[in-house]
Amino acid sequence: MWWRTGPDGVSVRVKVQPRARRPGLQGVVPSADGPRLKVAVTEAPEDGRANRAVCATLAKALGIAPSAVQVVLGATAREKTLAIAGDPGDLSARLRDRIDTGSEMPA
Repeated sequence: MWWRTGPDGVSVRVKVQPRARRPGLQGVVPSADGPRLKVAVTEAPEDGRANRAVCATLAKALGIAPSAVQVVLGATAREKTLAIAGDPGDLSARLRDRIDTGSEMPA
């Protein structure tokens, strides 16, 4: 599973594609350590710009505030873990309904 619930929200495993031509959520992709949500952003991976863009893209897709999403692992890597603060049940439902389809979707 590419996301899991916790007491204060949900953690999401993502694979980031910086400097993408088409930004947005690109569905779930396989990884060496399990599936991850692929997030494409137009920003370069410099000075944290791509990290901020990934957080904003996921927040927009879930209809939550960008401040609720933060990078907790992999700040300098393409594979990251993001923490989303909020009600775990509500966030799980949003992830399942909006993203678990596995198809390409705009943010």
